[in-house]
Amino acid sequence: MRTDSSPGNLPAREHLPAGDAGTPVLDVVIPVYNEEKDLQPCVLRLHEHLKRTFPYAFRITVADNASTDTTPQVAARLEAEIPEVTSFRLEQKGRGRALRTVWSASDAPILAYMDVDLSTDLNALLPLVAPLISGHSDLAIGSRLSRSSRVVRGAKREFISRTYNLILRGSLQARFSDAQCGFKAIRRDVAQALLPLVEDTGWFFDTEMLVLAERAGLRIHEVPVDWVDDPNSTVHIVKTATDDLKGVWRVGRALATGSLPLDRLARPFGDDPRDRDLTDVPKGLARQLVGFCVVGGLSTLFYLLLYSGFRSFSGSQVANALALLVSAVANTAANRRLTFGVRGRGGAIRHQAQGLVVFAIGLALTSGSLAALNAATAEPAHSTELAVLVAANLAATVLRFLLFRAWVFPDQQGETPSQVMASHHPASPTYATAPHAQASPTYATAPHAQASHAHAAHPPLPRRPTAPPSSYDTSSYDTAQFRAGEAADRTWGDSTMRLQAVRPHDHDPRNAR
Repeated sequence: MRTDSSPGNLPAREHLPAGDAGTPVLDVVIPVYNEEKDLQPCVLRLHEHLKRTFPYAFRITVADNASTDTTPQVAARLEAEIPEVTSFRLEQKGRGRALRTVWSASDAPILAYMDVDLSTDLNALLPLVAPLISGHSDLAIGSRLSRSSRVVRGAKREFISRTYNLILRGSLQARFSDAQCGFKAIRRDVAQALLPLVEDTGWFFDTEMLVLAERAGLRIHEVPVDWVDDPNSTVHIVKTATDDLKGVWRVGRALATGSLPLDRLARPFGDDPRDRDLTDVPKGLARQLVGFCVVGGLSTLFYLLLYSGFRSFSGSQVANALALLVSAVANTAANRRLTFGVRGRGGAIRHQAQGLVVFAIGLALTSGSLAALNAATAEPAHSTELAVLVAANLAATVLRFLLFRAWVFPDQQGETPSQVMASHHPASPTYATAPHAQASPTYATAPHAQASHAHAAHPPLPRRPTAPPSSYDTSSYDTAQFRAGEAADRTWGDSTMRLQAVRPHDHDPRNAR
């Protein structure tokens, strides 16, 4: 059962340790498709900015989505001329496919991406990744809709962007402000667990990633950005909007049916080991009380409506029993999913059977109250019957919550494989490793990708890595199945990250724009 404090598969967030090693701290991916004119100026400007302002080692990766112009040649030339630049070729289109493939193969602890037009001011890059380096957040996004953002774009794009985010808030209860800004970052350990759950390979990829991360309780940091619209953008607005709406429907349906194992993304409460050594403390009680009260209030209204309807053609006892039976089944299903966070069909029949036992107790209370009322008054008024039933239901509700929490939906933390995690060792800087990891992660070539890379520093990954060298127990990790046209499921990497400051006191003497 999922609770707020279930450990899931992810360890507590920690500040990335500083040290001396050659592994890049940041890997910035630039997905491109037929961008032969803009690619070189973009990479040179980004590289120069990072050299001057970013205090750690970095890498810039050009992810080519099956370009048909000279974009691959431009990327290869940049890779040969600049040590911090590497290129990656995919023979299938899709921004999401490119990001998932490159992020899956990267060995950098912080993964980011930005659009090739560099519409976002690069001065926001360090504030974007700093919360991830410090261990404060799991993901970070640039927001053009923040009050302090400065945005230059046409009225049509402004309307579409705000409408799309309103749709996300209304349908998927998203709380982040800007899903479409091409300026995002994620911690690699989070990506290893989150990306297999993301199905989309196009423009909806990052929206789906953010929705699932937020629903799983991961922390998303937002950075206000200065943003200037690119008038030469090749994005097809109508097709993209249609695909996004289809994605919203698909993700909403998956969340409603509980088919996504989001509990594997849960983190411990904090990075203090004492937070995970507490015993005999009720977990998620406040949230469960709120959920139970909301479900109980709606169930009571539903019950009273049913009782009034059944009472029109039957006696009070029969009407009470029928109304209570129907509302009890609905109440158990709603509490199972919304209050106690049990997803999927496993154990549903048993839960309903136990719920019916709880229903019988409630029936005894309410029927006894009606019997006492009829014994005291020969023909009680309908309003009096309703008042007695409300009072009896309040008493039954308290008992129902206690029975639900202690018997029907007890805290099963540590019993399901998706929630098993070995004890955390704060003294060790080793990061959590997903299955299929290997000791020396490098870049791997996706299916249909070019056979060779010009840069010798990144040899191909083996197709099937062996045992995961991790300080965390990953034996119970149940890898999710997902549709993808690349080798993302074969290229999870892991290593101990040590950061090296490059130019900690450098400052940019000029305006990036």
